Amino acid sequence: MKADIFRCRKIIIKTDSALRLLSAAALAVALTPGAGWACACGCGVFDVGTSSMLPTHEGGMAFLEYDFMNQDRNWSGTSHAPAANNNDKDIKTSFFTAGAEYMFSRAWGIEAQLPYWDRHFTTDLGGGDVESFNHSAVGDVRVKGIYSGFSADMSSGLTFGFKLPTGDYTYPNFDRDTEIGSGSTDILLGGYHMGNLAGQWNWFANGEWDQPVLIRSGYRPGSEVDAASGVYYNGWNIGSAKIAPLAQVLASYRLHDTGLAANRDDSGYERVLLSPGLEIDTSGFRLYGDVGFPVYQRIKGDQLTAQELFKLNISHSF
Repeated sequence: MKADIFRCRKIIIKTDSALRLLSAAALAVALTPGAGWACACGCGVFDVGTSSMLPTHEGGMAFLEYDFMNQDRNWSGTSHAPAANNNDKDIKTSFFTAGAEYMFSRAWGIEAQLPYWDRHFTTDLGGGDVESFNHSAVGDVRVKGIYSGFSADMSSGLTFGFKLPTGDYTYPNFDRDTEIGSGSTDILLGGYHMGNLAGQWNWFANGEWDQPVLIRSGYRPGSEVDAASGVYYNGWNIGSAKIAPLAQVLASYRLHDTGLAANRDDSGYERVLLSPGLEIDTSGFRLYGDVGFPVYQRIKGDQLTAQELFKLNISHSF
């Protein structure tokens, strides 16, 4: 009996020591200052199409798009912050996207996008040891259904689908919020409307909610809403080409990232951009470009932001 009591005491002592060790480790982690790695990518705003990407007829459209963003400014709250507050120093990304849209009728259609990213990442690994890394890979594929049967002119519609975890999220030199892929499967839900203001002036609004539902390796990207609204003029023609200048407002709202691999304190943001653009239509081809300039940013913690966002899209209807 004494031997059993002795063994029980040994087990209790060992268990108590292990719990104390785990508690001490957890406390040490909690008290350790968080690394300043974070990037307010805001890439989702590229996935909200302008009026040129909204369906207006039965049939198909194929497109190629190039977007570029150079995140070289550390931002905190609503103002520029010292670069020393963020271990990440610069993130340059070229986004290449091939996509197709097909309307089976004036009410139903489908859209798919295949992205490819080329990213240059400069970060301080600690002690002033600044290094740069380059990585190129396929991103997260998006597949969506389209319903445009609310009116005969297809001016209003809903989009719904998924973002699939096809992008690389395991590159060893990138943090989870700078990886090309998120590793998550997301539900996508959006809506749009186009209308006439007066004469040759038209307007549009388009928005999308991105909600991660299945995650991998302890990282859940923040839920995100992106929207675009603008006006454009359809009264200019040069020969057979129609030229439409456009002015739009882009907005993004993203919640904190969560999970063991996330940097919650340095994630999440609100952002508004003004984005002038130009669209040229001729012989079934459409060339569109715009440049977005942030006019309001409210960043959680310290994150890298870009001073401009560039977009160029060429599409062909068939």
